[in-house]
Amino acid sequence: MSDYRSTIEHIAKLREQMGDSWRDIKPEAAARMKLQNRFNTHLDIAKYNAGIMRKDMAEYDADTSKYTQSLGCWHGFIGQQKLISIKKHFGKTDKRYLYLSGWMVAALRSEFGPLPDQSMHEKTVVADLIRELYTFLKQADAWELNHLFRALDDAREAGDKAKEDEIINKIDNYETHVVPIIADIDAGFGNAEATYLLAKKLIEAGACCIQIENQVSDEKQCGHQDGKVTVPHEDFLAKIRACRYAFLELGIDDGVIVARTDSLGAGLTKQIAVTNEPGDLGDQYNSFLDGEYIDDASQINNGDVVIKSNGKLLKPKRLPSGLFQFKPGTGEDRVVLDCITSLQNGADLLWIETEKPHVGQIAGMVNRIKEVVPNAKLVYNNSPSFNWTLNFRQQVFDAWEKEGKDVSAYDRAKLMSEEYDNTELGQLADEWCQNFQRDASREAGVFHHLITLPTYHTAALSTDNLAKGYFGDEGMLAYVAGVQRKEIRQGIATVKHQDMAGSNIGDDHKEYFAGEAALKAGGKDNTMNQFG
Repeated sequence: MSDYRSTIEHIAKLREQMGDSWRDIKPEAAARMKLQNRFNTHLDIAKYNAGIMRKDMAEYDADTSKYTQSLGCWHGFIGQQKLISIKKHFGKTDKRYLYLSGWMVAALRSEFGPLPDQSMHEKTVVADLIRELYTFLKQADAWELNHLFRALDDAREAGDKAKEDEIINKIDNYETHVVPIIADIDAGFGNAEATYLLAKKLIEAGACCIQIENQVSDEKQCGHQDGKVTVPHEDFLAKIRACRYAFLELGIDDGVIVARTDSLGAGLTKQIAVTNEPGDLGDQYNSFLDGEYIDDASQINNGDVVIKSNGKLLKPKRLPSGLFQFKPGTGEDRVVLDCITSLQNGADLLWIETEKPHVGQIAGMVNRIKEVVPNAKLVYNNSPSFNWTLNFRQQVFDAWEKEGKDVSAYDRAKLMSEEYDNTELGQLADEWCQNFQRDASREAGVFHHLITLPTYHTAALSTDNLAKGYFGDEGMLAYVAGVQRKEIRQGIATVKHQDMAGSNIGDDHKEYFAGEAALKAGGKDNTMNQFG
């Protein structure tokens, strides 16, 4: 017996047990409502998706072509439409996730208004957005299943048994829109206890994966801004452990932790690491400090700090801000140490924030990490902060120049120019860009590719196009030709926005509750009928 039919049978038996007072409860209606709600709590979502991620990680280890992807979404509706689109075009959601960007939370969701990515927004809005995203994804399940239920009723009314069985099979094998979210907890919004408390909120909202970075929480900067300040390893590891304890407390035994290092672009530290013996983790961190070795106390000025490093006295360079500076050119070595240390202390995945999308650069660091931790895997930020066009054109230019190819027709500093779009260099650069995710997953250990804030940019671009036409000479045609006509012809579900918002689901529920007395919105006078 199918799941659909067995659910109906179970509720029918329950109604019989409860007697005459349940006489108006329709088993099939109750079964439909039950199947429309695949997850009773958001902790159920976290547990389900942790299993999905672990399966995907194992499959990637066996075959690097099986990498995963996501787009950052700043609203539940955007996340919902993304997953509906994925199911429409690809038939399944396998290996497609959502990313929750701290940058977009700060810029778009704070009650303070738009903020830079510096952990100034309310920490609770991160959990609120996770909960909102999953609420919209669950509603997408209900919406799509509701259409299947209506199609089932139509098949029965037509007496088409084969069609009825086909639709029930689709219901029984239904794939949910609910997919993993990689949730950005920034630097933990405080000390390790604060990190633990916030991690619990994110997990309770449905997060199966938490991404945390090694910057100081009160000096946190966007990964693509200057002035980044890192913390000693032990401070960061305490926060990784805090996240793990939060997962374990809530019963998500296989929750995933992404340890992000900003050391490649961070030249500062707020504190000198505690060290107990030469060569320990604190000593290794301190070995990167910039400064001068001294011979005696006469070289110490008022307010100077002196530590013993490499068997000698080191006076670290201290800035007017009180921060300490790392030696120039040590970023990559610090990244490698950060990553190995994180994986050896409870992290599952790595995130290396880079300044450009360059497979060779990423692979150079990852291969060093893999010498110690062979199955090291990355989550990589395909960031809109990179000028992708210029970066790849310059990479092609440099490769050609190295090969001895004549590049005199190109100005390297001006390769962003439209005049290069249809040139051999421009077209090859586009191919490199198109293949970047495949190449980086094969050569540089990238398990998950994400774009942090694409929907921030798509919202701005589409709004600009609509505003330019609507408030200009095109008037209403700007919306009709630029939006509605495309929605209709591309089969975008939102053209029937009342249905997308739950109108038909509500009508059917009203009928379950009140029978023929139900006042429904979807009758002949509903203008949604104009869209077929």
